[in-house]
Amino acid sequence: MTQVTVSSKYQVVIPKEVRRQLPLRTGQKLSVIIKEGVITLLPEKPLSSFRGFLKGMKVGVVREKQDRL
Repeated sequence: MTQVTVSSKYQVVIPKEVRRQLPLRTGQKLSVIIKEGVITLLPEKPLSSFRGFLKGMKVGVVREKQDRL
């Protein structure tokens, strides 16, 4: 388990071995999520990175009129 230290300015450094495993870039934004005392950092992805992720999904599904709002 890797540990980090909180500085006097409440900053932490992401360790080199962690940065090597993730495609992080300098200046990249991270979202901070706090749940039940656990801090999670999630890299924000540009909207363009989601292009084509539903490729191959069936679009011809028949829906009932009740399904629509």
